[in-house]
Amino acid sequence: MSLHTKLLDPTQYVMLYGTTPPRSGSSDERIITAATKLAERVNRLVLDGLIVYDVQDESGRISVPRPFPFLPTMDSRLYAQRLSNLTGQCVITYKSIGQMTEDQWQQWLGEAGNEYGVRYLTPVGTPTSGATPPPLPLSRAIELAADKRRDLTVGGITIAERHTDVRSESHRMVQKARNGCAFFISQAVYHAEPTQRLLKDYSLDCQKHEISPKRVVLTFVPCGRPQTMAFLKWLGIAIPAKVEDSILSDATPLTKSIQLCCANLRAILDQSAPWNVPLGVNVESVSIKKEEIDASFDLFCALQQVLNDYRTSVG
Repeated sequence: MSLHTKLLDPTQYVMLYGTTPPRSGSSDERIITAATKLAERVNRLVLDGLIVYDVQDESGRISVPRPFPFLPTMDSRLYAQRLSNLTGQCVITYKSIGQMTEDQWQQWLGEAGNEYGVRYLTPVGTPTSGATPPPLPLSRAIELAADKRRDLTVGGITIAERHTDVRSESHRMVQKARNGCAFFISQAVYHAEPTQRLLKDYSLDCQKHEISPKRVVLTFVPCGRPQTMAFLKWLGIAIPAKVEDSILSDATPLTKSIQLCCANLRAILDQSAPWNVPLGVNVESVSIKKEEIDASFDLFCALQQVLNDYRTSVG
């Protein structure tokens, strides 16, 4: 079953693994080494596809200093192509539209399909709140990418933490789906309640508009150090104080974080059953530390087992 078919099939779960490209300016040797090492690891997993992110400088989004310096990364299209060639996996390529004009975006899309073989794409808008509107609105970027002539399966970002009484994330998801999004990928989950509330409201909004909910792929990240915890919080991920304390005070914090991620996924699955929103799981590491990268693969297997157990329990 192709990734496209599985993403659109509400009876299936989807398992993805996300990664960040090497730094911009990296030598071919370093890029090949990084891609080869990752390919060796993911080839041992039972997964449906990969994600290659396009890292942005989000310093303007928040007044708190960035815990780690921003380092630009190589073209996400090129790294996605290399990983696809090495693994045989479909790759969802992220792209920040930044300050692109419509003409520049059209050119980027043409090159992505013709030169890099991109077939799955997630456009990402500017993270800076209150700034001058970008030349190309995200809604228009999605519409252009989803044009059937391009043969792209287009996804969107969803962030449960910004779903409030004042600003409805579920309404935004409905609109993004109208623009052409076939699935959504969430920000990392460390607190089940915001995601539970979003999935419920998204389901109700879809019922109101008489449309079927799109798949929501839930992202999970291991955390074993105070520095990583600070970075997750800086990214805007909701982490209750008691969760933070339970991880960082544990003798084996990475093991504890994996246990908590599994518990969050179980809670979301149990609560979301009546709402009929197709789900999936994505695992990534936001750290360059070997132990946290290793833990991301352990987390992937643990969450996959949670999904398998849940599927068995509901028949």
